[in-house]
Amino acid sequence: MTFDPNAYLPDELIERIRGRAADTDRENVFPEEDLAELRAAGYLGILVPADRGGAGLTLAEASVLQQRLATAAPATALAVNMHLVWTGVAKVLRDRGIDDLAFVQTGAAAGEVFAFGISEAGNDLVLFDSATEAVPLADGGYTFTGTKIFTSLAPVWTHLGVHGLDTTSSDAPKLVYGFVPRSDAVRTRDDWDTVGMRGTQSRTTELHGAVAPADRIVRRVAPGPQPDPIVFGIFSVFEILLASVYTGIGRRALDVAVETAARRRSRKTGLTYSQDPDIRWRVAEMALTYDALVPQIAALGHDVDAGVDHGARWFSLLSGLKHRAAAGAKRIVDEAILVAGGSSYFSSSELGRLYRDVLAGQFHPSDPESAHATVAAAWLGPLQQGASE
Repeated sequence: MTFDPNAYLPDELIERIRGRAADTDRENVFPEEDLAELRAAGYLGILVPADRGGAGLTLAEASVLQQRLATAAPATALAVNMHLVWTGVAKVLRDRGIDDLAFVQTGAAAGEVFAFGISEAGNDLVLFDSATEAVPLADGGYTFTGTKIFTSLAPVWTHLGVHGLDTTSSDAPKLVYGFVPRSDAVRTRDDWDTVGMRGTQSRTTELHGAVAPADRIVRRVAPGPQPDPIVFGIFSVFEILLASVYTGIGRRALDVAVETAARRRSRKTGLTYSQDPDIRWRVAEMALTYDALVPQIAALGHDVDAGVDHGARWFSLLSGLKHRAAAGAKRIVDEAILVAGGSSYFSSSELGRLYRDVLAGQFHPSDPESAHATVAAAWLGPLQQGASE
């Protein structure tokens, strides 16, 4: 069966979501209507297998949909991304014979929302360590105490996937991955007042002994870089879907630039700006950047779906993809601003909003420093002791 993005994100739905994006940004609120419509359309379960109530799409197909959604509302796409990360991890693990996240799949198919609570202030090791304390309980569950930042979907999530460091068990230290429900032990700060991606409502989350029951503890792994499937699953799905969102922003900026160039007319020449050589060069530069991103996302998405073994190269390939997409999208938006002219500087301008939204790309893991260090290590080997980057 041929994959048809319009079957999952119809044009009418995309236009309704696009029509709400400016208000969501201006009012700095979560896009509740977008989520309601996406849930009703089964979008929360696109990566859930059909035998568990989902659409059974591949990661490569989901990446196409996320690009499409981001052209309408980048903040909505980025927020939903974090839910899709967990459903994608569940798929990656199940495809490799590990069914520890079955509850994520059935829950997502039923409309539950899974948020991503991994990021911590100052923790540049990200998946390889945690400042959150994980304390084992007698029944196999854990309590988590710590602070997570950039928790997208903060007002609406049903389950929060977190990690923490267990330093007390007999086999400690272990990084523990689990899911906590909303409770009095989970406090969400109302602190999301940012330049862009305002609709994600990625607020700070405080965990005060939040309990993950034993059947919601999904993995215990050694700290540090290592090939455990959950580390690969999170990193691969996270980077590919992030690259998809920012590529979608780039596509929308390119489309708006083309439309603007065809509409604006030069008083000097009497011709539209689409006939101006400098404008044509800028649009071509945008298209050259965009056209290179889409097949890269598709290729790595297909490789994850097919279980291709890139070995240690996976991390440089994935971090490089995300970095190129975020940086490339920013270059595209920069050029679109120049094509559109001064009108794009107004806060009411869609390009002005895209300009603010695309800035967030440089802060997600892998950030530019991490991506370059990872790629350098892949090609040059690790740093010698005593050397500095």
